[in-house]
Amino acid sequence: MKKRATMLLTVLMLLFVTACGNAANTKETQAATTGGDSKSTETAKKNVTLRIAWWGSDTRHEYTQKVIDMYKAKNPHVKIDFEYASFDDYWKKLAPQAAANQLPDIVQMDVSYISQYAKNGRLEDLSPYLNNQIQLADVSENVLSTGIIEGKQYGIPTGVNVLGYQYDPALLKKAGIDSIPADWDWDKYEELGLTAASNKLYIDNGMAPDIFFNYYLRTKGLTLYNPEGTALGYEDDALFVDYFDRLARMVKSGSAPDPGVVNQSKGIVEESDIVKEKGVGIWQWSNQFTGLQTVVNRPMDFAPMVGPDMDKGLYMQPSMYWAVTSNSKAKEEAAKFIDFWINDEEANQLIKGDRGVPISSKIKESLASDLSDQTKQVFEFVAAMEPKASPMSSPPPVGSPEIIAMLTDYAEEINFGQKTAAEVAPKFREAANAILANNK
Repeated sequence: MKKRATMLLTVLMLLFVTACGNAANTKETQAATTGGDSKSTETAKKNVTLRIAWWGSDTRHEYTQKVIDMYKAKNPHVKIDFEYASFDDYWKKLAPQAAANQLPDIVQMDVSYISQYAKNGRLEDLSPYLNNQIQLADVSENVLSTGIIEGKQYGIPTGVNVLGYQYDPALLKKAGIDSIPADWDWDKYEELGLTAASNKLYIDNGMAPDIFFNYYLRTKGLTLYNPEGTALGYEDDALFVDYFDRLARMVKSGSAPDPGVVNQSKGIVEESDIVKEKGVGIWQWSNQFTGLQTVVNRPMDFAPMVGPDMDKGLYMQPSMYWAVTSNSKAKEEAAKFIDFWINDEEANQLIKGDRGVPISSKIKESLASDLSDQTKQVFEFVAAMEPKASPMSSPPPVGSPEIIAMLTDYAEEINFGQKTAAEVAPKFREAANAILANNK
């Protein structure tokens, strides 16, 4: 009997100790789940390292690094390594990384390359992240849809821009030109180039062959590529001859520099003719104006594209995209960074219009009262051109980088006087169509 009583007492004591232990554990669990431990929220987040890559000018590199520092300050569990280069060097570096399946987590994508990287399986479909990690409620569907390829959202536009002529009014006067007509056409453009050349100045530094030949074709109701991406969008070689013959004449007359001079700058803004006061202006996207203005450090202005039929040729285009790569091990965190880029007001005080007019209407409104004069010029020019623009063509198809490189080489040979546009036109069309036929 005594033995049984002793055993019963032992069991009751064990139950009491267990109950107390469970109560203590319950309190600890509640503290952890309800934020009782001030460090619990932060320690719950896994440390993440992201790699991000972009191209651009020194100005872009500087503010992008500041935005990255801002993101890290708000997200201390995230470490971000970054890589940047000039436009040409960027793609030369990205290609072998893609081949080795070692792309950065977040990459800046150009409209000329996004189809190729998406269709080769290098980019992640961001559709599941939309309005989850990436908030896009105040972004136009028309803008967002430019990053859709075969029904999947492979790119988030960083902003929108439009083509135009960016020039120094003082150098324009020095070139003997009072003003640029709002309705100038190709003949007037060539005429003004001759006037500038007579005063030892270039009217511009030439036109990027694929971008501006496509613009010229659009004014004729055509495009560089057909909508399916299986062939060029034109068949008449006379169009090629008309466009490239004119540019070759301008090089020969001294209205524009020859390719040797252009290549010396390697696409670096600081090395361009307008910065060195040897050229009046530059044909480029509106988002590049702010960086150019900062380096030039002189008053500058915009002029619209040449006509006739500018409204057919002109279109609003994403300046570039942010994309997440399929090999990333931190896709969700990468998506959160893209959201920060698009929607954070403090970050956009640094970004402003360099990567295009922001796609978020809320951000555009927040910036309106605090823009620099040059950024206001960008916003105003884009706003003025938007009602005159036509819908954007389909994104360049797979194989387009190879075609662009070939077209650039042919344009150089024409401008050097090594070949004529008439000789090149059928060769280019045949070779380009052979490349695009692989997309059938």
